[in-house]
Amino acid sequence: MVDKEKLLEALRSSLEDRRLSKEERHDLKSLVGDAAKSSTERAFLRNRIFDVARESAMSESDPLELIKWCHDVMKAIEASKPARRTQLDVLFSPGETCLGAINSLLSSAKTKIDICVFTITDNRITSEILQAAKRGVATRVISDNDKSEDLGSDIERLRDSGVLVRLDRSENHMHHKFAIFDDQKVLTGSYNWTRSAATKNRENILISNALSAVQSYSDEFERLWREFE
Repeated sequence: MVDKEKLLEALRSSLEDRRLSKEERHDLKSLVGDAAKSSTERAFLRNRIFDVARESAMSESDPLELIKWCHDVMKAIEASKPARRTQLDVLFSPGETCLGAINSLLSSAKTKIDICVFTITDNRITSEILQAAKRGVATRVISDNDKSEDLGSDIERLRDSGVLVRLDRSENHMHHKFAIFDDQKVLTGSYNWTRSAATKNRENILISNALSAVQSYSDEFERLWREFE
């Protein structure tokens, strides 16, 4: 927790000349410390910055200087956040490892799941998808129309249960196997969401939280979602 009085004193002192010096930047980052790791604390810090700025806004002769000061202080606080650690997991089948990873991501998703896979026939995965949708996670599925008609396909079961589903009805196959969770992690690889992928086939999945990868897969999902409307 940041000492409010010391924070306000530091901000007001910096605002006197409408610039954040190198020393003030260092002192501010030291004062903020671990608080920058918490989104709640960062919101508190932003509010204090704007409070101090508003105090002098009425008498401000050059509003651009005040805006620049706010920007510099905000930037200093954001720089105090811990760097995002890139995670990368690679898993192989046969075995239960890939299945366990998929179901773990499904069960831990909080707000959003986008799935783009060739087929879904493993009821253990389908059950986790349905549970996610039941607890209010926005869930969408893109799959292949031909595979959706296979014996054992769970696509229509998902649709009938209220999950948003779109199918590739072109003459070509929708052969992707990827899913995005909470816009934070992407799972991809050769692994089909079937029982044989877990028990017989030599398959793989890769899970990453790299923002560039997540964004690329999200963009492709949205493009396909519009195409198959």
